[in-house]
Amino acid sequence: MKTLIAALTLMLIATPALARKSCDELKSEIEAKIKAKGVKEFTLDIAGKDEQKEGSVVGTCDGGAKKIVYKRG
Repeated sequence: MKTLIAALTLMLIATPALARKSCDELKSEIEAKIKAKGVKEFTLDIAGKDEQKEGSVVGTCDGGAKKIVYKRG
């Protein structure tokens, strides 16, 4: 039981650090995945979480404060 509690506590402590990925880092990772699928013409824009952008949201970054929007073409 103590082991389970310790593991859960460690997970709760580590989760905020993992969730706070920088937008540039995440954008680069997403861009690489899209290119690997053979897509040549697309844009990825970083926007505020409440900002309206044309396209699909493909990720969030900076702890959910921003989003990455994908538009093909």
